[in-house]
Amino acid sequence: MIKSIKDLEAVREKYLPSIQLRLGEATNKTETHVLVCSGTACTSSASQAVREELLHQLQKHNLEKQVKVIKTGCFGFCQKGPIVLVEPDNIFYCQVERNDVNKLVEKHLMEGQVVEELLFHEPDTGERHQKMEDIRFFHNQQRVLLQNCGLINPEDINEYIARDGYFALAGALNQRPADVIDQVLKSGLRGRGGGGFPAGKKWEIASQQEVTSKYVVCNADEGDPGAFMDRSILEGDPHAVLEGMTIAAYAIGASQGYIYVRAEYPIAVDRLEVAIRQAQEVGLLGKQILSTDFSFDIGIKLGAGAFVCGEETALLHSAMGARGEPRPRPPYPAQEGLWGKPTIINNVETLANVPLIFRKGWQWYMGQGVATSTGTKVFSMAGKINNTGLIEVPMGTSLRTIIYDIGGGIQGERSFKAVQTGGPSGGCIPEDYLDKPVDYDSLKEIGSMMGSGGLIVMDERDCMVDIARFYVEFAQDESCGRCTPCRVGTKRLLEILQRITKGQAEMEDLELLEELAYDIRDASLCGLGQTAPNPVLSTLRYFRDEYLAHIRDKHCPAGVCKELLHYQVVESKCIGCGICAKACGVDAISGEKKKPPYKIDPKKCVRCGVCLAKCPKEAIIRGGRRIPAATAAVQEGVNNHAHSSGIYTNA
Repeated sequence: MIKSIKDLEAVREKYLPSIQLRLGEATNKTETHVLVCSGTACTSSASQAVREELLHQLQKHNLEKQVKVIKTGCFGFCQKGPIVLVEPDNIFYCQVERNDVNKLVEKHLMEGQVVEELLFHEPDTGERHQKMEDIRFFHNQQRVLLQNCGLINPEDINEYIARDGYFALAGALNQRPADVIDQVLKSGLRGRGGGGFPAGKKWEIASQQEVTSKYVVCNADEGDPGAFMDRSILEGDPHAVLEGMTIAAYAIGASQGYIYVRAEYPIAVDRLEVAIRQAQEVGLLGKQILSTDFSFDIGIKLGAGAFVCGEETALLHSAMGARGEPRPRPPYPAQEGLWGKPTIINNVETLANVPLIFRKGWQWYMGQGVATSTGTKVFSMAGKINNTGLIEVPMGTSLRTIIYDIGGGIQGERSFKAVQTGGPSGGCIPEDYLDKPVDYDSLKEIGSMMGSGGLIVMDERDCMVDIARFYVEFAQDESCGRCTPCRVGTKRLLEILQRITKGQAEMEDLELLEELAYDIRDASLCGLGQTAPNPVLSTLRYFRDEYLAHIRDKHCPAGVCKELLHYQVVESKCIGCGICAKACGVDAISGEKKKPPYKIDPKKCVRCGVCLAKCPKEAIIRGGRRIPAATAAVQEGVNNHAHSSGIYTNA
C-alpha cells in the first residue's frame, strides 16, 4: 500500500532505472527494452502479432533475460505503424510486420546491427533516420501531455509513478482545496472538449455549492469523425486522467467520480479498468488516500456512441440511465448535475493536464502556448495528408506548421484546399489562413473552432459543397430530436444541400440555405444544434463560387457530385479494345470490338467511374456537364479546370 510521499518515492526509485534506460539516461545499459506500440492504430495493423512473435523469438534464442518486450501507448506516427522502438539504442523502426521480427532479433538484438530497411525514410529525400527525434514529423512537436505515450507500459502503475505519477496528487492534498482551484485558475487551463471554458472556474462554481454529495465526471465520449486524441491518451497514459480526476475531486469536495467512455473504445476501456483496479489496490483510490481524510473512487459508464452525449447535460442523462438528451442551462452541471448534485465535467485531455500544472507549477504552464490559450494541444490529423497521426503542439502554432512541417504536406503533391477543424461543429479553413495561429480565439474569428482537436485536411479533389452535406447529414442523423430548430432545421438544411449536389437547386436555395443556417445556430437548445451549421456557413463564406457552380452551371468543379458528372469517350483516343464495356456493370457502354469508338449512354450510366479507371488509353474523360463530341476531341488529354466551358476533367 502507498500511504505517503515516501512510499511513492520508494516505488519511483525502484522502477526509475527502467524508464531511464528508455530515455537514454541509464548508466547501466546491459538490458535492452523493445517498445511495441499497442494503441488502436498499430493494433489494427497487427502490432500485437509482432509483439507475440518477438516474445517467441526471444524465447527461441534464450534472450528473455537480456531483452524485455514492453507494451506501450501511441507514438503518434500512426501512418507508419506498427512501430517498434529499441532502447537504449533509440532505434525507431516503422511498418514492422511479423515476418520482419526474425531479422530484427538476429541482426539487431544479437549482432548489434541496425535493420536499415525497417527505418523511416523521408519521402522527398529518401534519407533514412535511425532515431525518433531525427524524423521531421516530431521536430515541431512538444510532447508534454503525451510524454508517457510510447514510453511506459500503460498497464503498470509503477511505471507511471516512476515518471512522477501521483506526486501532483500528494502535493495537492497538502494544500487547501481553495488553493488547488486557485492554481488551476492561474494556469489558464481551458476545457479541451471544444467549448474552451476555464476549467478552474467550473471547479470554483462546484466548490461553492453547499451540498454534501458532489461528483467528478470525465467526458471520454469522443465522437467527432476522424478524432482519436482522448482515446490515445486513455490507451497510453490512463493514470494521468485518474490523477487529474482525483485532484479535481479533492478541490470541490467530491467522493465519487465516473468516466463516461464510449463502448467502441475496447482497448481504452480495458486499460482504464486495469488502471482503476491498480490504483485501488495500492490505496491511491478509495478510502483515506495517502493517509488523509480524503476518500474518492472512480467507476466507468459505457456510452452507446450517440454523438449528442458529448454535450455535458445529455451525457449526464445517459450516465443516469435516461435518454441522452440535453436540457436548458442554467442550472449548470456544476450547480445541478448527476442526480441533482453539483458535478464538474471535464474531458480526458483537460484532466490529463491537471497533474502537469501541479508538478511543474502554474507559472510554467501559463508560459506554454499563448496568453488566452495556455498549454499545448493534442490533435489528430487525418484526410489528404502524408503523415496521419497524433500530434502535440503549443497553442498558437500555425496551421501551416502543423500541415506541412509535421504533417508532411498534401498527398501526391496535390494542392491544399481546406482544413476542417473542430469536427462536425467546426468550419472549413482555406489556404489564405494557413498562417493563422491555432488557438481558441483565432479559430473563432475565422468561423471555425478548436473542438476536441480533430483536423481533417482536404485537397483539390474535395468538393466543399459535398463536405458541408456530409457534416450536416452527420449532425442531422445524430440529433436527439428534442428541439425543433435542430430536429427539423438540420433536415431541411440537408435537403437543400442534396438538391445543390444533384444539380436540382435554384439561386433562391442559396439564400434560403444561409438564412436557415443562422436560424438553427441561434435557436437550437444545445451545442450540437448551435454548431451544426458551421460547415455550411464556413464553406459559404470561403467557397461560395463552388455553390454557384453547382446551382448556376450545374457543374461540380471537383468532379465529386455524381449527378453532375458525365463520362464520355474521346473518339480519337479510343482503340476499340472493349475493356470499358466489359467493366461496366450496367451495360451503359456499347460498341464493336476493334471498331472504335465505343459510346456511353448517359441515361444508363450510374457514374461509378469504373470505365475511366479501366481504360488503358485514357480515352474516357469525366466532365461536370455533358461534353459535345467536338469539344471532347479538343479536350483530350486535358486534366484541369476548363472554366470557359464549365468542364472539369479528372481523368
